[in-house]
Amino acid sequence: MPVTEEWRKVAERVRNWGRWGDDDQLGTLNLLTPDRIAYAATRARAGRTIQLGIPFDAYGPQGSSGFRRNPIHLMAVDGGDADLATVLDGWGGRNEAQVAGMYAAGPMRYNDDYIMMPLQTATQWDALSHVYYDGLLYNGFPAAAVTSFGAAKLGIEHVAERGGVVGRGVLLDVARHHHLDRLEAGTIVTPRDLQATADAQDVELRPGDILLVRTGWWTRFLETRRPAEWFGASPGLSWRCAEWLHEHDIAAVAVDNPAVEVMRPEDGVMMPLHMLALRDMGLPLGEIWDLEALSRDCAEDGVHDFLLCAPALRIPGAVGTPISPIAIK
Repeated sequence: MPVTEEWRKVAERVRNWGRWGDDDQLGTLNLLTPDRIAYAATRARAGRTIQLGIPFDAYGPQGSSGFRRNPIHLMAVDGGDADLATVLDGWGGRNEAQVAGMYAAGPMRYNDDYIMMPLQTATQWDALSHVYYDGLLYNGFPAAAVTSFGAAKLGIEHVAERGGVVGRGVLLDVARHHHLDRLEAGTIVTPRDLQATADAQDVELRPGDILLVRTGWWTRFLETRRPAEWFGASPGLSWRCAEWLHEHDIAAVAVDNPAVEVMRPEDGVMMPLHMLALRDMGLPLGEIWDLEALSRDCAEDGVHDFLLCAPALRIPGAVGTPISPIAIK
């Protein structure tokens, strides 16, 4: 179904193209100025660190098939290879000879491993090159700038090279505000929900904040371990939140669900907030965050802001990045 005229008008109102220059590839991360980052550091007062990422393992929400799959962790060398010097003696090429020689030289041993995974399989940031419409990416760059070699424009390396996503984090615990462990399946979080939660928490939103929205939906996956159900029934933000985010000059948004926005089609359109946020606003989206421990901590001390550190991996041309974000209170 075509997008509505209302949606097109919102896209025009929130569009940040040219706001930070015609060549800008950072979008709303430009709002993370040195002064704002320095202020964010003052929010780390108790010295508590809270992990906000899910495990990168074979038991995550992606399943074992499809174009995104759970990570595969493999060992290259491990403790069972103690006799490698004998087994490899005279066999293989230069690499095998190097390992055999090292193992034959003495009692010292080592373990080594690697991982295979889509870059957006678990806790992640979407790069601004991730989505587009009408043949254009953020800031008017052509969609053709992303090829099979990677994103020549708007790759995740630009986020990494600026120091990642570090600033004042603010948790809006929408589920707790509604006195729920988690929102019901398919619930659409509106701008009114976001503002009401901020007011109830007595938290002031400031330009350059990194907004975390808790729906509680991650706990649904932990209970059922059914990826298809978890994705398809997910609650999330309405595309109408775009103007609210724009008005508050939010630097980035992350949610404890598969896609930040609600997964069921809203007004007959799939992923309309992705298009407004990434393509029009230049607003990075964080998906599949674990906000449960942070929610409990904020509820206990009544403090809903903190220093947030969520660096991107420096992968040239990538359209997303796995992360292991930390809140410091």
